[in-house]
Amino acid sequence: MTTRKKVMVIFGTRPEATKMGPVIQEFNKHPEWFETKVVVTGQHREQLEQALSHFGIRPDVDLALMRENQSLAYVTSAAVTGLDQVISAERPDLVLVHGDTQTAVCGGMAAFFHKIPVGHVEAGLRSHHKYSPWPEEVNRKIIDVVADLLFAPTAGSRHNLIREGYPEQHIYVTGQTGVDAAMKTCRSDYVFHEDRLNRLLRQPGKVLTMTAHRKENYGSPMRQMFHAVRRIADEYPDLSVIYPVHLSPAVREVAYPILAGHERIHLLEPIDYPDMMNLLSRSDLVLSDSGGLQEEAVVFHKPLVLMRDTTERPEAVAANAVHLAGTDEEAIHAAASRLLTDTDYYASMASAHNPFGDGRASRRIVQIVARHFGFVPGLPAQFQA
Repeated sequence: MTTRKKVMVIFGTRPEATKMGPVIQEFNKHPEWFETKVVVTGQHREQLEQALSHFGIRPDVDLALMRENQSLAYVTSAAVTGLDQVISAERPDLVLVHGDTQTAVCGGMAAFFHKIPVGHVEAGLRSHHKYSPWPEEVNRKIIDVVADLLFAPTAGSRHNLIREGYPEQHIYVTGQTGVDAAMKTCRSDYVFHEDRLNRLLRQPGKVLTMTAHRKENYGSPMRQMFHAVRRIADEYPDLSVIYPVHLSPAVREVAYPILAGHERIHLLEPIDYPDMMNLLSRSDLVLSDSGGLQEEAVVFHKPLVLMRDTTERPEAVAANAVHLAGTDEEAIHAAASRLLTDTDYYASMASAHNPFGDGRASRRIVQIVARHFGFVPGLPAQFQA
């Protein structure tokens, strides 16, 4: 009889926590098979804790690495050292990491140093541009190199891995766990923790929700993005813009001088994950440079103008759920204006099918791990968009 296995789940940021939350919940349904250990680096702090609370997760280990104005070099060196010590002490049978963060790449490397198998949730995403998104594009490739179980969210990400030479028998198309999380989180009777949202969303008119935080957009690109948003707010008097402003000083120093003071641009402090998902579901349009929002907006059938030059999620563009606008002010303004005025075009994007998931990705991942360790004989059916 196969003995119980220790699975260590490592993450450090809110996006990782929200996408791994449903996976951890699914592992916890099978205590007869798995001892699930949750290790967080604290690469993010307050927002990470909010996400953990939402999914009812209490970390077994918290390295608390976050420092003010932390550099990539600091996070990488501190995370590798800290995770090496934890893995050495715990000796898990499998380490699971998610996506493309410094925590994810460090968790994969630390496990590899101990010759412990690695599972990569959200494997195979590629923009094919080394510096966009930066440093995530390279991080993903490093994690895939050391991974033994490659959980590709889509057929496209599976194809990327096969083209790069990864064995097909190590690749599983699961769907995106972020879709699982978004579907579980949205409720029609939701009351926002940020009370301003309860008031704003009762007002008449359309709602444009935006986010902006990508490092490669710091400086001139971000200024152009914000000028485009200001113009859009000026030109559409029935439109309210809601922007939870990222905590990065590099974002705030650009955002506030351009966007503050407008009666219909509402600059909020960062909101928690449940607020964000329920805000998305009640928005008419989304402008963002985010990776994860490309998957989450389509869950709620909300057109998204992507303020980036590249995307590692081309499925969203191919499905006509996302318009890749770049960071040029005129291009962003034109894309948003068309969606606000052309009802047929808006309907075509709002009705796009979801290429990322069906709400069962976490279950598939746990079933695949169970099969890997011999607890069940077969594999689940793969996700098909």
